[in-house]
Amino acid sequence: MTRQGRGVGELLRDWRRIRGKSQLDLSIEAGVSARHLSFVETGRSRPSPELILRLAEQLDMPLAERNTVLLAGGYAPAYPSHELNDPELAPLRAAVRQILDGYSPYPAVLVDQHWQLVEANSAVALFTAGADPHLLIPPINVLRLSLHPDGMAPRIRNLPEWRAHLLKRLHQQAVTTNDPSLYELHQELRGYPGGNDVAAPISDDAVSRVVIPLRYHHGDQVLSFVSTTTLFGTPLDVTVSGLAVEAFFPADPATTATLRTLAEPAAGTG
Repeated sequence: MTRQGRGVGELLRDWRRIRGKSQLDLSIEAGVSARHLSFVETGRSRPSPELILRLAEQLDMPLAERNTVLLAGGYAPAYPSHELNDPELAPLRAAVRQILDGYSPYPAVLVDQHWQLVEANSAVALFTAGADPHLLIPPINVLRLSLHPDGMAPRIRNLPEWRAHLLKRLHQQAVTTNDPSLYELHQELRGYPGGNDVAAPISDDAVSRVVIPLRYHHGDQVLSFVSTTTLFGTPLDVTVSGLAVEAFFPADPATTATLRTLAEPAAGTG
């Protein structure tokens, strides 16, 4: 969907439909009359910035989209958008660095809203080893690296299952944010070999009955991981709102032992 040149009412109406809400539903949630909301959507009434933000909050719009609607209404953006290297984000970057290092010897990365790698700890080398160098040229897209046949894919033991999980998650994110770049990435990744968009688990152990694990070949061993996602709870910056820490924890004692063994040489060189 192109947003350039569209009126505030059109944008709000589109987001209401994306969220599957009726005018009556949204008007009740936002505390305005359905008649007034109808006038706003048709351009017969100009909403105040306060009303725009109230509607955007009820529609759970991404911060960048809230700024877009404010601009369409003739108002200044409400949320800043800093570059990751800006001094304002230095404390946040330092905190994330501590989190990533604290996860070692377990792999963890910081990614932006388009799954571009921002930072990683040293344990991530386990996943990047063997990948074609062209996939490791910044900006590195971690989903592309994961599912590309020249990336991690050949070493993922349960590739159809893991691929289906990643594609489903990416599609849900694209729908939630209405971000064209995510739809394009989803279309690209669907074209990679490795199975259908939906796949059954390849095993029925205790872990697989609770979460979808990542089973990864390391030499003649298959390591098993469970993944977690950490978001910033109260972001007020567009850039920060798209950041996430993805971490991988061992799902069995053998994987724990291997990761600790792999980390020992690095620890000894300090």
